[in-house]
Amino acid sequence: MKILMLTWEYPPRIVGGIARVVNDLSKRLIKDGHEVHVITYKEGDVPYYENDKGVYVHRVDNYMINPNNFIDWIMQLNFNMVAKANEIILKEGNFDVIHAHDWLVAYAAKTLKNSYGTPLVSTIHATEAGRNSGIHNEVQRYVNDTEWLLTYESSEVIVNSNYMKNELQRLFGLPYEKINVIPNGINTTAYTGIEKDYEFRRQYAMDNEKIILFMGRLVYEKGVQHLISAMPKILDRYHDAKLLIAGKGGMESELKAQVERMGLGDKVYFTGYLNARQVSKMYRCADVSVFPSTYEPFGIVALEAMLAGVPTVVSDVGGLNEIVAHGVDGMKSYAGNSNSLADSILELLFKPELCDNIVKKAKVKVKNEYNWAKIAQDTHFTYQKAICQTMAERQANQIAQEKAKKAKDGSELKNLLHFNRGQQAYA
Repeated sequence: MKILMLTWEYPPRIVGGIARVVNDLSKRLIKDGHEVHVITYKEGDVPYYENDKGVYVHRVDNYMINPNNFIDWIMQLNFNMVAKANEIILKEGNFDVIHAHDWLVAYAAKTLKNSYGTPLVSTIHATEAGRNSGIHNEVQRYVNDTEWLLTYESSEVIVNSNYMKNELQRLFGLPYEKINVIPNGINTTAYTGIEKDYEFRRQYAMDNEKIILFMGRLVYEKGVQHLISAMPKILDRYHDAKLLIAGKGGMESELKAQVERMGLGDKVYFTGYLNARQVSKMYRCADVSVFPSTYEPFGIVALEAMLAGVPTVVSDVGGLNEIVAHGVDGMKSYAGNSNSLADSILELLFKPELCDNIVKKAKVKVKNEYNWAKIAQDTHFTYQKAICQTMAERQANQIAQEKAKKAKDGSELKNLLHFNRGQQAYA
């Protein structure tokens, strides 16, 4: 099968989680014998074209004309994606399916689908309404409406959790059978051979301190503010603990101010951005990982921590709520509740036997349920559904056209006979 992926981010450009999903899914599809082309945005000095371990990656610039705003920037990017796709199709023939990732590529996906009659599958990774707890201004409304447009134009829609499936049904009124729940995956050998690095650990915490780790973007919906608020209760009962906040984001200065205001400067440390190798080392050094999101469609960071062997605490929202079974392969807390967070973290800090059991079961779950081989198979099946549906629609349209033509021909014949009879009667 020949597949065209449309995405605004692909490694080394990583804005959120889409880049890794497209990268890992594409490479697994290649292993399964498919041909995958990715069209994405060119940032920095990366090449316009590269063969990334079998994935054909085509990158496009934006216009030299500066856009008025982000929406205009996205629209210009879509025009260039269409131009690049046309170039590829002219040279190598049409694709069997187009796979669009989020609203940012909606207009390119719609144009290519209608121009070439190619089946369209879309993945909605998150929604504008979910990220912002509703739609509050015209820009958000535009994004929300574009999400609806992409799902409407798609033969099949993929989401990564049942939570997201319910959200799309509520927001866009999509038919239940059109939405396919396929979780994000993880490279199950990612932490093989990576040992605990004590020298690396000592850069962030003393040997006697237990590391409580948050890994992710520093934005409101990730709930870091609630984790910081939980620290006084944690430290009151378990003094030798330290919170490491790894990542960057728009709330960084606000969160640092919160730490200073609460007098936690010596017990909360912001690491800043960590590269892939540092992330792996950090997971190996952590004693508890915490993901206290208030909105989370999936939560791949939780899978990373579970696979790395770190006892994990998540909030009971979205995909996180579906990944973890409380007290079995992780711990849960009430979303936005710092007291609940502190209780779950303290239970892990005080119960090493519980941690051992959780770690063992978490690793088994991740390897069995979130491996890319299974996910790629489920995605391929969704592609086949989209192709079959498109073929059925074409056949139905053809039959309808033939019936309309016959009806028209019959009507014309009737009129002709009526005219001939009239002529004969007149004669």
